[in-house]
Amino acid sequence: MRTSILTQLLLCAVLTAYSQAFTLRSWDDAYALANTAVGQMTLDEKIGIVTGTGQLNANRRCVGDTTPIPRLGIPSFCFNDGPAGMRLTKGVTGFPSGINTASTFSKRLMRARGKAMGEEFRGKGVHVFLGPAMDIMRNPKAGRAWESFGPDPYLTGEASFETITGVQSVGVQACAKHLIANNQEHWRYGLSANVDERTLREVYWAPFERSVEAGVASVMCAYNRLNGTSSCHQAGLLGPNGMLRKAGFKGYVVSDWGATHDSASDNANAGLDMEQPGDNIVIGGGVFGGNLKNAVNNGSVSVSRLNEMVARVLAPWYRLGQDSGYPAVNFDAQKPDGSGPRNEGVVVRSAAHTALVREIAAASSVLLKNNRTATGGGAGAGAGMTVRGLPIALERIKSVAIVGQDAKMPNKACGDLNECNDGTMSIGWGSGSNSLEFIVPPVDAITSFVGTGAIITSSLSNDLDAGVNAARGKDVAFVFANAMSGELGFYDIVVGNQGDRNDLDLWWKGGSLIERVAAVCNNTIVVIHSVGPVYMPWSVHPNITGIIYAGAPGEQTGPGLVDVLSGKVNPSGRLPFSIADNEAAYGTQIVYNSLGFPEIPYTEKLNLDYRYMDAQGVTPRFEFGFGLSYTTFAYSALSTSASGTSRVVKFTVTNTGAIAGTEIAQVYLGYPTAAGEPKRVLRGFEEIVLAAGVSASVSITLGERDMSVWDTPRQAWVRPAGTFSVFVGASIKDVRLTGSF
Repeated sequence: MRTSILTQLLLCAVLTAYSQAFTLRSWDDAYALANTAVGQMTLDEKIGIVTGTGQLNANRRCVGDTTPIPRLGIPSFCFNDGPAGMRLTKGVTGFPSGINTASTFSKRLMRARGKAMGEEFRGKGVHVFLGPAMDIMRNPKAGRAWESFGPDPYLTGEASFETITGVQSVGVQACAKHLIANNQEHWRYGLSANVDERTLREVYWAPFERSVEAGVASVMCAYNRLNGTSSCHQAGLLGPNGMLRKAGFKGYVVSDWGATHDSASDNANAGLDMEQPGDNIVIGGGVFGGNLKNAVNNGSVSVSRLNEMVARVLAPWYRLGQDSGYPAVNFDAQKPDGSGPRNEGVVVRSAAHTALVREIAAASSVLLKNNRTATGGGAGAGAGMTVRGLPIALERIKSVAIVGQDAKMPNKACGDLNECNDGTMSIGWGSGSNSLEFIVPPVDAITSFVGTGAIITSSLSNDLDAGVNAARGKDVAFVFANAMSGELGFYDIVVGNQGDRNDLDLWWKGGSLIERVAAVCNNTIVVIHSVGPVYMPWSVHPNITGIIYAGAPGEQTGPGLVDVLSGKVNPSGRLPFSIADNEAAYGTQIVYNSLGFPEIPYTEKLNLDYRYMDAQGVTPRFEFGFGLSYTTFAYSALSTSASGTSRVVKFTVTNTGAIAGTEIAQVYLGYPTAAGEPKRVLRGFEEIVLAAGVSASVSITLGERDMSVWDTPRQAWVRPAGTFSVFVGASIKDVRLTGSF
């Protein structure tokens, strides 16, 4: 029998309150408890801790499970997707994507999102949150890049650090994924990413290094090979002298689902601690199980190595207090519709989580264009003054058009993977997706905002003629268009796209729809929901008075957008990537066609996105870090000073406009020429909230690591000699202050 709604809400409140009450143990204390437990286990019990129970096991309740040891009080450990909130269950929040979280450039919101997701995972009884994803957006078409935080390793590292800190602050284990150079969906099960060591360290490894500094509980090794060797049995990554352990990683390494190959001893001795899901799922897997037991019995895997594997899995469980008072699993991932006796109907949503999702949706909305002007007697308005652009002057608006399929409610019956794109796009598809149970589409939010003060005409398809007819002569036309991507896996081909996008065009003739509407309405506001960069040749059209890049903002997509359209929230989102006019501007390609698993050379080395464009003299349409506000900001008084081995960059930001707003100040570093680095790299950012006319002093510290490069011959981080340049401003191109040291 299911609990009542009141009981569910009370239970949620109790679980949320308790989630902050656990005692964090030191790693030493956690390992002492883990080793004691290992000493009491049989060989079969040890194997059960490090091996998943199987993808098709009817007793499996989570995406990944292990075998419990009731006599020792050790439960089946529950692993569940995903990086944007709980998947495969009801009563949860649809959080914003990773790429939108990056768009906030707000460490505060990054951490708050992690904490809120952790609270929901804990409330459902999940031990391990399979996230954050921290795969660098090497190419803008990469299918799962939206799960992560963009092409910049520094921004990705900071977002990963804050997410992990937030998740683990409530006693839930985070799992950093996917180690390493997992950058496209086509051929992902066996392609070889061929990366030189300096590039690997400075770009693809950097976020994982920050995850270790955050004390991450686990790391997931990827499907792909790195320089010819499978990621899950590469000792240079996972072994005792590998990158993870040398960085101080204390937790365990778990395979991606079916990412193991060859023998049990190959994987275990290389540093893999746990295999999931534990059986063969066509692409790989089934390496441990009985094979690992045999390997231990014949001596090819030592008992001490097996004990180490088990202790590494148990230590985070003890460290995060999951051994005492942790909620039992109360959902059934095999029945995501909420049916069946194992779905106990526990609701972990809260008003606070909904408010946070709405705040992030607004804070991640990037205002790309705003031509706000007042004109007399606009078409359809009759006599009087019409205000064009943003924020919307509702009292001056008498007629509104809402155009585009992306404005309407998506198909909730599409399945848990969201493999449809027939409504507003709040998240991509695949295992990184989340629940659409409570989504509020833009058409509903805008209709509520406009109320009865204006006549609303809508065309919620991408039919070009219908869109034109709806928009003709209106005071304002909101046009919605999108582009989607997702995981390849065993999932459907979505509108001809196999995970990775085929191109950088808007779907469903979205670009043509925008141009046609702009031709008949001189106050056209364009809203783009997308997983990454899209072509915007129409952005200069004089009738397009506003453009908002809204990304993949989660369930509160409509309300968060209206907060910006209405001026309730002054936009502060910034692009976590560049938007260029052709794919060549990015310097990389997705390998679609190959005779067998391809070898992909990372010849661009350190130069991704804005770094490549800087090196090639390419001017993007909208650059990395760009985003407008309804107010203006001035920068002044730059100074740099030494503080031990660090460098402190100080400056002042002033709100020179008429309304309160948030500025995202960014610090870029230029290395001495001989260092061989890109011209400028992001090394700091700060969210600064200012009332009109108010100034704030900002201080950003550059640590020794921030000023160092990887010296491959010396196998060390080295700070190059010479003069460093400091660039402070509002984007990579909008530099307001320069200095050097």
